[in-house]
Amino acid sequence: AEALAEYWHARVRAELGIAGSDPAGMDGMFRTEYQGCRYSLGYPACPELSDRAKIADLLRPERIGVHLSEEFQLHPEQSTDALVIHHPEAGYFNAGGRR
Repeated sequence: AEALAEYWHARVRAELGIAGSDPAGMDGMFRTEYQGCRYSLGYPACPELSDRAKIADLLRPERIGVHLSEEFQLHPEQSTDALVIHHPEAGYFNAGGRR
């Protein structure tokens, strides 16, 4: 699921015309040397997993067979979601600062 999500993130960058700065190798991809970020709920940038209910209300994932459990988990379990931001200054943060 994560590999497919990363594929779609790359495809969106290509469609927006901002993939020209994507790194050529996997090392650069792992260091997120490209424009934009993909933020997943439940991780440090978006810690409130319950916010997934707001996204589900907007996108209605049940239309494609994905359902949200009472624990805010997506089913089937291979499902994933994310907020994708393509602003040039979007970045990930860690305890040591911006990456």
